[in-house]
Amino acid sequence: MLQHAQSSLNLPLLDLRQFDQGPFEREKFLSALRAAARDVGFFYLTGHGIPDREIDGIFRLSRQLFDLPEPEKLAIEMVNSPHFRGYTRAGWEITRGRQDWREQIDIGTELPALPRHPDLPAWTRLQGPNQWPEAIPEFRNALLEWQASVTDLAVRVLRAFALSLGQPEDVFSPIYNGAPNRLIKLIRYPGRDLTSDDQGVGPHKDSGFLTLLLQDRQKGLQVETEQGWIDAEPIPGVFVVNIGELLELASNGYLRATVHRVITPPANTDRISVAFFMGARLDATVPLLDLSPELAAEASGPTADPLNPLFREVGRNYLKGRLRSHPDVAQRHHADLLEQFVL
Repeated sequence: MLQHAQSSLNLPLLDLRQFDQGPFEREKFLSALRAAARDVGFFYLTGHGIPDREIDGIFRLSRQLFDLPEPEKLAIEMVNSPHFRGYTRAGWEITRGRQDWREQIDIGTELPALPRHPDLPAWTRLQGPNQWPEAIPEFRNALLEWQASVTDLAVRVLRAFALSLGQPEDVFSPIYNGAPNRLIKLIRYPGRDLTSDDQGVGPHKDSGFLTLLLQDRQKGLQVETEQGWIDAEPIPGVFVVNIGELLELASNGYLRATVHRVITPPANTDRISVAFFMGARLDATVPLLDLSPELAAEASGPTADPLNPLFREVGRNYLKGRLRSHPDVAQRHHADLLEQFVL
C-alpha cells in the first residue's frame, strides 16, 4: 500500500529497515536521508519497528484525555507548572505573537525539580515532574513507555543522520547521553469555521535535533517549500520526521530546519496528532561538525532571523522558546527572565 501511495505523496518516503540490510542498502538509505533532509527537511519514515498496537494505544489515550470534562483538564493546566508541563487550552499557546488553536498536554522527562538559586543557569528551572490526569490511571506509565520507545527510534535516526554527514555514528551522543531534552505533545486541533483565523499552529521551526510525528486521518500539517506550502498527508502508522535547529547549527546550515504549520480542520471535525521532540541535554553546547570539503562547500551557515536568534547553548535556546510560547507560565513563574529572553 505504501509503495502505491508513494507516487502521490508530497514528501519523500524512507524505510528504516533498509539501514540494516547490508552496506549497499545502507548507503542508499543514507543518501536518500541526506537528500530528504537537505532538499525538503521533512520525510515519512516507515519500517521503524514500533508496533501498530502501541501506536493505536497512544491515540486512544489521547482521545480519552481530550474527552475529559474541562475541570479535570484544567486541574493539570500548564500554568501550574514552572517546568512548562501539563495541559494547555486552545488559544493559550503563542507562535510568533499569534494564538494557536489547539489543546494539548506537554510531557517531558520525569525528573525531580532542581532548587532555584541565582547562581544556577536559568534553564535549570525547566527540569521537573510532569502533571498527570488522575482520571486516567494508566496514562502515566503508558506515556513514559512511549517516551522510551520513541527515544530509541530517534537515536537510531540521529545516528543515521551522523553517518549521512560523513561523521562517526555517535558524534552527537556526547550532547544527549544521560539526559536528553525530550518532549511529547499530545495535540487536538478543534475544527472551526475557516472564514475566521485558520491557524492551528503558526509557521515555525522546531528547536531540537528532530521531531517524530504521528497523525490521525485528518490532514492539516503543511511544509513550506520554494514552490509554496505543501500538505504532509497522514499515513496510518507512519511517522513524519523533520529536522530541527540543532542539526542546522551542527551542520553549519548544510541541513536546514524547515518552516511548517498546521491549518485548523473544518468545523465539526478535529485532528489528533502525537509529536515527539528529541533534543540535546540542556547543559550542552551544540558542536560545529567537521564536514567533508564537498559538504562544507554547500553549507551556507544557519538561518539568520532577527526575531528568533539561535544560541548554541541548548538550555538557553530552549528556555527562550518556552517563555515566548507560554506567556502565562512565564509571567507567573519566570517574570525575572522576561527582559533577558523575550525580545
